[in-house]
Amino acid sequence: MKSPIWMSCISGLMVLAGCSQSQPVAAAEQVVEPAIAPVLAQAPRTFGGCIADLKQQATDSGIGAETIGRGFMGVRRLDEVIRLDRAQPEFTAGFADYYTRRVSADRIQRGQQLLQRHADLFARIEAEYGVPAHYLLAFWGLETNFGGYFGNTPILSALTTLACDGRRSDFFAGEMINALKLIQAGDLQPEQMRGSWAGAMGHVQFMPTTFLQYAVDGDADGRRDLWGSVPDAMSSAANFLRGLGWQRGVRWGREVTLPDGFDYRQSGLQTRLSLQDWAALGVQTVDGSPIAGADLQAALLVPTGSQGPA
Repeated sequence: MKSPIWMSCISGLMVLAGCSQSQPVAAAEQVVEPAIAPVLAQAPRTFGGCIADLKQQATDSGIGAETIGRGFMGVRRLDEVIRLDRAQPEFTAGFADYYTRRVSADRIQRGQQLLQRHADLFARIEAEYGVPAHYLLAFWGLETNFGGYFGNTPILSALTTLACDGRRSDFFAGEMINALKLIQAGDLQPEQMRGSWAGAMGHVQFMPTTFLQYAVDGDADGRRDLWGSVPDAMSSAANFLRGLGWQRGVRWGREVTLPDGFDYRQSGLQTRLSLQDWAALGVQTVDGSPIAGADLQAALLVPTGSQGPA
């Protein structure tokens, strides 16, 4: 992939230390989960009963009554959110189909244009956080088509719906609590909180927990605006990747070819070898050249098995 629009860290191929975690920026279930004391899905409840439990949990977390009232005002169950949760393309589409649909020629061209337009911003971000521009552009393009569509689902209703669903109640309850913390701190207003069906917001689709922990004021205007400020959004994305363990000067990965008879039990994030060791096993770059960076530790991923990219 020679364009600046790459797949995210988990999408492909040989994962190096530059992206030491397997989470993309804003996938709905791939941020650090806050500690939540009660397990919300222990027994069937009505939606109203679940809201009552969430309100109590918010109170126990130190959130004031006014914020709780504002946060839950107008919250409703969204059946469409449940349907979408069961049909996420990342889990239902094959790698080639997903890649072909998401990484288009138009999106690549748009990314190249934005790289030129925001060259000074990306240079400053790389100097501060160590994350090169093309990774941030890739996330930006995949998440919202470079800000073309943020999503229009009411975030607080979506999070409450998922918290009361039972599949990952604790995770989404924690996200709802952190969304209320953002409101209480004045970072966000309930009416502006619209985004993806899974509760992600802004240019790079941050979940509330990610927003709370990693959003930064990239344009120095005193606000963390992930909708209206490209500097805030890109700086926040870089800060998030750095927080996950991004190593300055190291790329995230590269596509490789595997020798005949390769033992696929050696693939997966649980096995990390030096590039020198991978080369000794017959692993090569796609053009047949030796793998550079002998001492760098790497894991081998095969997203669609032996018939797909490695």
